Amino acid sequence: MSTGRATWRLLWSELKLVFGRPRNRAILGVLVIIPIAFGVLFRLTINSVSSNGGGGPAFLNELAGNGVFLALVVLTLMLGLLMLPLAVAVVAGDAIAGESSLGTLRGLLVVPAGRVRLLAVKYAAIVIFCAAACLLVTVVALIMGLALFPAGPVTTLSGTTIALGTGVLRVLVVAAYSAAALASLGAIGLAASTLTQHPVGAIAGLLVLVVASEIADQIPQLSAIHPYLPSHFWMSWDGLFRAPVDWSGITHGLVSFAIYLVIFGGVAWARFTTADITS
Repeated sequence: MSTGRATWRLLWSELKLVFGRPRNRAILGVLVIIPIAFGVLFRLTINSVSSNGGGGPAFLNELAGNGVFLALVVLTLMLGLLMLPLAVAVVAGDAIAGESSLGTLRGLLVVPAGRVRLLAVKYAAIVIFCAAACLLVTVVALIMGLALFPAGPVTTLSGTTIALGTGVLRVLVVAAYSAAALASLGAIGLAASTLTQHPVGAIAGLLVLVVASEIADQIPQLSAIHPYLPSHFWMSWDGLFRAPVDWSGITHGLVSFAIYLVIFGGVAWARFTTADITS
């Protein structure tokens, strides 16, 4: 069997494992319910929010005039309230540590897959889960937004309007950017998963890091370190809704995510390829 075909079979097996676990399916189910609940809640309270001058996530005031913004509000809330990061932490923290705790890791490496290939497949499955989670949330939020709120040309932050289709396309770009942010978080979680045999420890450690990053990012006295925090650029997509489009925030964010991927991917590789898993 060719190396490429063997890799695809290994990836397909890993994806069936990740998306087949009842716990992960339950997480995806909750991710579907949350945009529905937020949509109904905002529909019932949007008038009082608007009359009180708004507040809350960006674009919340614009939601009353265009349902497309529900997807942006929901993504912002689910990142800020750590719902999406928690989902990724569970999958990433379990990637290696879960196999180790169950005693299946040695069996996996009996197959001539190689540690590097196995690690790459594990991370690829995490990235696919991140993309699926963000796409699922975005699509459900778009459906709810267009069903509960008016639909039409989208008003940008610059005061200009763009076609509804263009607005939806930009929302999908935001979803892809959010998936990239979560993928960098997944790299950190994968590294943590190689450092322990207990998935709960890896999951908890990743969440502590995210919470600490979010808190530090809100402290003005720590502004010097803000650009280096893993969560600092999570919301840096607002330039997509300006005229002309400002890509600087997204570019800086993608560079930051890539750096975290390289650093913690390297940590995961160094640890996993040298660890003694025979005992």
